[in-house]
Amino acid sequence: MRLLIVEDDTQIGDSLCSALGRAGHAVDVARNGLEAEHALAGAEFDLVLLDLGLPGKSGTEVLRALRARGSKTPVIVITARDGLGERVDTLDLGADDYLVKPFELAELQARIRAVLRRAVANTAGPVQVGRLRLMSERKTIECDGAPLELSPREYGLLEVLMMRAGTVVSKAQIEEHLCNWDDALAESAIELYVHRVRRKLDRAGAEIRTARGFGYMLVAIEDKTPA
Repeated sequence: MRLLIVEDDTQIGDSLCSALGRAGHAVDVARNGLEAEHALAGAEFDLVLLDLGLPGKSGTEVLRALRARGSKTPVIVITARDGLGERVDTLDLGADDYLVKPFELAELQARIRAVLRRAVANTAGPVQVGRLRLMSERKTIECDGAPLELSPREYGLLEVLMMRAGTVVSKAQIEEHLCNWDDALAESAIELYVHRVRRKLDRAGAEIRTARGFGYMLVAIEDKTPA
């Protein structure tokens, strides 16, 4: 996932950038409100981590402008301001979550996963890859109209690959999507789930390809069903 961190505290911004980068995310950093607006106007982000107390233009102004132009990019506010009124006003402006500093990295990562899951669930319309059809709101994936029999983690694996079909998804990103923050998933377990899901995609018009050293990618293929 591509994230934008908007944080004027260099130490906090660099620390978050390193930690989230190690978790498999592509991370950009903006140091003030004007840099944030420039970044948001020039690129698509899966999620924004937004401080409120920014120089030049406040985080509140950045959020208001983002929502005013119709952007639904998920935003988690990270701030030292802990007043109830500030929380309510910021959420009413369109923030998806609000986290008060100081916070534990594990909690931030859990909130990122939760917000991204909601964003996936709210995606308009089903996602089609080959003969597979993902309907996130119903937590089902169908092949030719028939639901695939998938365990929750098999579903989660195929869901994240379908949402990013045609691009490589790292093992770290898959783990982020599958796990609760206190529930680590071994690399070998991810490989096992990939193996199981591959077996269920026979004649689905899509396949999971391995990008060695990087991760996995779901691609549509020519229909191999016999005539």
